[in-house]
Amino acid sequence: MAIRLTSLSDLATLGFDEIIDVRSPAEWEEDHVPGAINLPVLDNDERAVVGTIYVQESPFRARKVGAALVAKNAARHLEGPLADKTGGWKPLIYCWRGGQRSNSFASILTQVGWRADVVEGGYKTYRRLVVEAVHERDVPAPVILLDGNTGSAKTELLGLLADRGVQVIDLEGMANHRGSLFGHRVGGQPSQKAFEGRLAAALAALDPARPVVIEAESSKVGDRSLPPPLWKAMRAAPRLHVVAPVAARARYLARAYADLTADRAALARVIDLLRPLQPVEVIHRWQALAAAGENEVLAGELMQRHYDPRYAKQRERAEGAVAEDFETEGLEPDDLARLADRLAARVAKG
Repeated sequence: MAIRLTSLSDLATLGFDEIIDVRSPAEWEEDHVPGAINLPVLDNDERAVVGTIYVQESPFRARKVGAALVAKNAARHLEGPLADKTGGWKPLIYCWRGGQRSNSFASILTQVGWRADVVEGGYKTYRRLVVEAVHERDVPAPVILLDGNTGSAKTELLGLLADRGVQVIDLEGMANHRGSLFGHRVGGQPSQKAFEGRLAAALAALDPARPVVIEAESSKVGDRSLPPPLWKAMRAAPRLHVVAPVAARARYLARAYADLTADRAALARVIDLLRPLQPVEVIHRWQALAAAGENEVLAGELMQRHYDPRYAKQRERAEGAVAEDFETEGLEPDDLARLADRLAARVAKG
């Protein structure tokens, strides 16, 4: 049976045990439904072969070759990832347009005895719902920005606020990037489509009656762009501003970026990217500090000379006012727990 999705929340409420993407690995890597697993019925090369036969020879021969390949790959999945599934297992399957690949695999699973359904319109239906959610609609809950200069532990504070029952959206987590030249994370960034899919899922889960806290960002997180309705809401949102001394922020950054500073060659390459923005002698000093492992000193100078002035200019252009400053002398775990308590209480007040 073909399931018609009318909203992204349907994916969580329809009661399926598993969502299966049967598209090729290349299609999957570009984007897929969050939480889905990839069981391709045609791999990248097989899909290309079938497509070529369809265009250059005949649709009939393409379907014949494709059916043999689908059967072979379905057998591999049945003997592998699906071998332990019980009789009551209920999967939802999709391909690119809800056509032959998903229906072929669903037919095989149905013959086994499982209650397999397909998504009407396939991935294209899902993508249309994502575009509507992030590009064509306003953010469904009031937005509050968590602001503060570099090293203020804003991302960690978001997690602590979530632990305290506050609605949050972690844009840096969704984009797998810490939002600066030094922000690369292992695994790299998802595609723009995948980033938007993660954001759409988070927006669909919001309670419109409660505010949502989002870290103050520029219009891009790494190379991923924020959709215009979200960026508009963030620019106009009231700000809770974390204020911490430079020394405390430098200590925090040295801990938070230990993965980068451990690779001194990578750190040197990132510092080189600042050459168009800083004098040569400053770059040389920062390179020397990085080579010597003086990470707290380096972090302090980067903030004072580069990041803090840029944050101040960005804050001046924002439309939303600072609702309240939250000062803290330290950013150690106990300090952050107390600060999160204060922030959560302020959010609860509205």
